[in-house]
Amino acid sequence: MESDEYGENRAVKTRMQVMVKEAKYVTPADVDTTNEPEHGQYVRLTLTVKNVGTKVGTFSGYGMIKWEDAKTAAQEATTLEGVGTGPDLDTTYKPGQSVTGTLVLDVANKGGTLSYWDELFTDKPAFTVPLPK
Repeated sequence: MESDEYGENRAVKTRMQVMVKEAKYVTPADVDTTNEPEHGQYVRLTLTVKNVGTKVGTFSGYGMIKWEDAKTAAQEATTLEGVGTGPDLDTTYKPGQSVTGTLVLDVANKGGTLSYWDELFTDKPAFTVPLPK
């Protein structure tokens, strides 16, 4: 979804397909950091992002993913941990191009749901990922 310079006149520019390959709880050592998770638990989320549309499109995960469970309201989950390791999902995709890469997220507890909120989609997430308990 794209909009004009005033954030109006929204129009679909292209279609991106997101496939979850793995959601695994990891330790700081697993993601090569000494930083402890601020919220409680790191999750390494492996995704394949593919442009299945006919025009150039972008994907940006940082600041767009929230975690929640039955008891906890939605909380920002993205981190800078793991950045620079492996292929970068946050990039521009030409039609037909794809990337498989990982994001390291910080969640309060095991279980719950991750939701990707594009700033232009305000009423529902673009996609969700239920996490294992």
